[in-house]
Amino acid sequence: MVFESFEQGYGLTNIPVNPGTSSVEAPGLEALMGQETTCDSGGVPQLVQQLVTLASLLKELETQAHLIHVGLESIVFLSMHAFLKDRYEEHLEQFDQVLEVVRSLDYFVPLCSKGLADAAPPFRHVSSHDAREMIITYYVNLESMGYLAKKTERLAAEVEAPDVQNLMAELVGSAFKHSWQLKAVLRGM
Repeated sequence: MVFESFEQGYGLTNIPVNPGTSSVEAPGLEALMGQETTCDSGGVPQLVQQLVTLASLLKELETQAHLIHVGLESIVFLSMHAFLKDRYEEHLEQFDQVLEVVRSLDYFVPLCSKGLADAAPPFRHVSSHDAREMIITYYVNLESMGYLAKKTERLAAEVEAPDVQNLMAELVGSAFKHSWQLKAVLRGM
């Protein structure tokens, strides 16, 4: 869920907000900064929605990677334990970066897990302690994140947001590099 105003999202009525946008009024700020402070509404709300959905998926991936990291029992435990630790730490950093981009677009983000859950895309949950099934489940979700980041990158290009495009390219590269590594492990199991 994307909140476009303080009133809608947080009930803070003492801070003036331009109606129909997410920008906070600050007299003289445009002149001081020498540029506009509001985004052209065009496709930005759709981009923001996609970014919040992506952030929600990254948070789920972080939790899933962390729990598999701890719960995995297999001949590949040591290598997967280290690999998954790197992944859940990376997912947390990616989660933070995506939400910071949303804020840089002058939109609000969910403030609790319920808000993230409301924005969550379909997510495959681990249903077995079988090591192979756990890794496959994480792999499928990781690739889903990569495809969502690709889709988000295209939206970012449409609204001319190169910073978002660059971040999405990093997410795509990471998702598919680590998906390949997981496939290599799975082929050997």
